Order: sequence, then C-alpha cells, then structure tokens
Amino acid sequence: MQIQVRINEEGALRNQRYAFTDKFTLISELMQNARRAGARRIEISYDETSKILRVVDDGCGISDFQKLLTFNESGWDKDTCDEERPFGIGFSKCLYSASRCIVASRNRKIDFLTEEALSRRPIDVVDIEHHPHTVIELHDVQLPGLKNHLETMCSGFPVAVWLNGIELPRIHAIGHLPFVSANIGHVYLTGTRDGKHASDTLVFLQGFCVMRSSYFDAAQVNVVHLDSKEFVARLPDRDKLIDEDDQRKRIDACLKSLWRQALLEAKAGMEAEAFVDTFFEAMRRWGHLDLLNAIPLLPKCLCERIVGYPIQEGYEDCDYLETVQRFLTRSDIEEGSVVLVELDNMSDESAACWMVARTKGYIVISSTSLHHDHWVQRYVRTIDEQAARVEAVGEHCRATLEGRWIWPQVILCDAVSVTIGDDRVDLTEDGVYHDGSLFIPSGECSGEPVRQASSFIDEHDQFLEDQCDADRDALVDLIRRLRSVDPKATLDSLLQELKLEKYPLLQGKTFQLRVGQNCGEHAVELIG
Repeated sequence: MQIQVRINEEGALRNQRYAFTDKFTLISELMQNARRAGARRIEISYDETSKILRVVDDGCGISDFQKLLTFNESGWDKDTCDEERPFGIGFSKCLYSASRCIVASRNRKIDFLTEEALSRRPIDVVDIEHHPHTVIELHDVQLPGLKNHLETMCSGFPVAVWLNGIELPRIHAIGHLPFVSANIGHVYLTGTRDGKHASDTLVFLQGFCVMRSSYFDAAQVNVVHLDSKEFVARLPDRDKLIDEDDQRKRIDACLKSLWRQALLEAKAGMEAEAFVDTFFEAMRRWGHLDLLNAIPLLPKCLCERIVGYPIQEGYEDCDYLETVQRFLTRSDIEEGSVVLVELDNMSDESAACWMVARTKGYIVISSTSLHHDHWVQRYVRTIDEQAARVEAVGEHCRATLEGRWIWPQVILCDAVSVTIGDDRVDLTEDGVYHDGSLFIPSGECSGEPVRQASSFIDEHDQFLEDQCDADRDALVDLIRRLRSVDPKATLDSLLQELKLEKYPLLQGKTFQLRVGQNCGEHAVELIG
C-alpha cells in the first residue's frame, strides 16, 4: 500500500478566506500587484456608502486573466519571481472580500460574482477597446477607516498613491530620505549629523512595513528598506519577517556598523568637545563608547555636583544634583583638582556617603556609562563600598520620633562626625540618617532629615505626601522640645511660627500667659 500528498481543492477554496488576518490586506495586495507591474501612479477610490472600491494603476497590465484566478501560481516573469518570491494568492483576497469583481486591462475585461467564481463556474473574458490603465472594481467591500490605515500603509511605498483624489504622503519611501546602501538593503539613520539619534526603526520589505516599535516619532526614526532577495515575509499577509528574531539581530548589527562608520567620520572632522557633546548619547545607544577612550575629556552629562541636601527623591525631581557646566579634562582628574566618586542611588544605607561627597565637593560620575577601558576608570573612587562611621559630637540627648511613617531614634548634638576610609567631615548645619538613627547637629531645624530615612513610597508605589509632611513637622516639633532649656527662648520660637503680626486685633496688646500641664489648663489674660 502506498500513500501520497493530495490537495482537497474544495476545502482549499473554502478555507482560503481565513488565511488573511487583516481586511486591509486587500488593499496592500492590489498595490503590490500594481507596483510589480511597473506602475508609477496608483489611484484608489472608496465610498463607504456604496461600499465600492476602485483601484486604477498605469502599470503594464494583465496579459493572462487566468493567472488572477489560479491559486498559488504567480503570473510574474522569472526576474520578478527570483527577486520578490510572489506567493500567487494576492488576488484571491478579492474573492473573499467582495460580492462582485470587475477587472479591465489592456483590451480585455472580466465581470463576475465572487460566489460563482468560488463555485468554479467559468468566467467569460470579453474584448474591449484598448485601455491604458488596469482597473479593478470591487462591490460590497467593508473598509471602515480606510484613510487612516492607507496613510500608514503608504509611508514607505515606492509608488505614488492617491485616495479619493488626494495624494498620500510617503515620508519614509526611498527618494524622500537620504538612504545609503548596505548589505541588508537601503538604510536611513536619523541623527548622524546632529546627534539626535533614534532607537526606533521602521523596517520595510517591498514597500510595506514588516517591523516597527509600538510607539515612535514618525519624523525621527531610522528607516530600513530590505533587499527582497535576502529577506522573506511570511505568507499570506507579508506583515512579519520569517525568522523575525534572527533577522532583527542582523538588521541591528547593520545599523550598529553604519553608526560606527558615521561616528568615525564625525570624530575625524570635529573638535573633541563638539564631538563628545553631540554624539555621546548615540555612542552609548549603539555600543561605540570605545571611541571616547582616547579623548582627554569627560561627557558633561555623566558628571554632577551635589548642590543640595541629598534625600530619597520618591517621585520628586532630583534637584540636589546639578550637571557640571564645563568639560572635566584628564589633567583635572590626574592633578587632583577634581575628585570623582561613584555612588549608589541615595537611600537610607548610602546617606552618610552622600553627605561626605557633598561636603568634600566631590563630583559624582556614572562610570558604568563609559567603556570599561576608558582612562577615567582608574581614577573613580567608590566610597560607598567602605563602612561609614557616624558619631555624635557633643551629644545632648536622645528620643524616639513617633511619626506616622517612620520611628527612628533622634540624637541631638553639637555636630555630626562622618568617617569613610580616609575621609572625615564634621556636619553642623545638616542632619544625617545612619543605621536607624537621625543625627541632628546644632544648626538643623528644618525636619528635612526624615527624607533621608525614607522615600515615603508605599507598597502600591504611591508617594505618601501627607505622611512625609507630617513626619517632617513631627521632627521639627521634637527638635524644638528637646532643645528647650530656656522658657523665654522657647516661647519666642513658638510665637514666631504663629505669625501673630498678621492679626491687627492683637497688635500692640500685652498679655499674661500661664502654661498648664494639659491643653485645657493654659490661661491667657489681656493686661491694660
């Protein structure tokens, strides 16, 4: 007994209607046929009321109408088949999308009901007067929102397309951008002149997009038109590449190589400062940071000064850091006029390190954003890898802050000594959080150190602004109470916060005040 592969023709015809995933593939297939026929202009008209679609092109026309209705057999010449690998099923989409098809080309015409055609009834090919264009008219076609879809579809198409009398823009087509030839086809890289590079890439095959990001700026995006001899799209929609993951790597490798070539040309023709300032982000994105290794200056965007009080930002801007305003040079670093440190993000564990770096005037750098062989790597200090020792100098007292969100120990003192390795600083104005305690020197009264103890972000990733403000106020109140050793000075401090001068009724008056142990026991008497 022997068996062999057979095709159920009735089943193939019946199931072919489910092959295409998108109703707009009907348009792309007709446009593709027109392009292969050498068309220079495609005119599409569609009326949503009558549901009649009409496609006219000025290509070479249809020589054999039977090829239109022969599934899986292309009617194109050998060169086209070798170049583009047509599947031979494009026109079949018309049979499943319309109730009636009318096709006129050269001096012949067919007019049939699609139901009858799918039942394999004969269709008459009639002679007509010679017509210079190929006209396809489809009835009962459902294409809501065609304009928006067609504008996207045509952005990289090589042939001019008109919809209802209006030419559609083709901003990503060959001829509309300065493409260069590459081993994968034609490539346009945005940013090679001004450094405004893009990570997103639109990839086209035979005029239609086969790879794109979910979100991208259409005016600033890399564009690739693939060589159809080298790449194949999947059947039948041609909206994805076969072996897409492997092909994506191949495309990315080509773009990376082209970027290196562009960067080398820019480096040779520009001053070092301008080259680094313009192209650093592009070098970082496309993996060419080694081009900076021999340049004796650092990208400004990687070097920051600590100009404010370091806190755990939460969702606020990191306003305690400021990018340096000038290029730091290799001689600055080697001569010691600038000290570079690498620090972890500000947290309750690294607060002491940040305070040391701030007091010493160190520059914070992200050395991991440079090549591992960059000259600066040997000069960057990592002070947060060493244990910090924090001590109270002239300690006054200790108490627990009973806040809403945090409950640290509060240590009041004259100054705070922070030692990390060979670095030691004495803080008299700003508090520091370390190992569960808030060290509060004599000059601190803002309550801001609570922001070093916590980011005030809960398990739902929400910033708890009310709790943050309440704990800051609670620390201010606790500091005042712990420092209160003189009655008059304490009352003066409290009155300043009340801003009594805003009340005209109280201005110039003299009062006698007796403070009780409980809120209801206070007594105020107006004198005179």
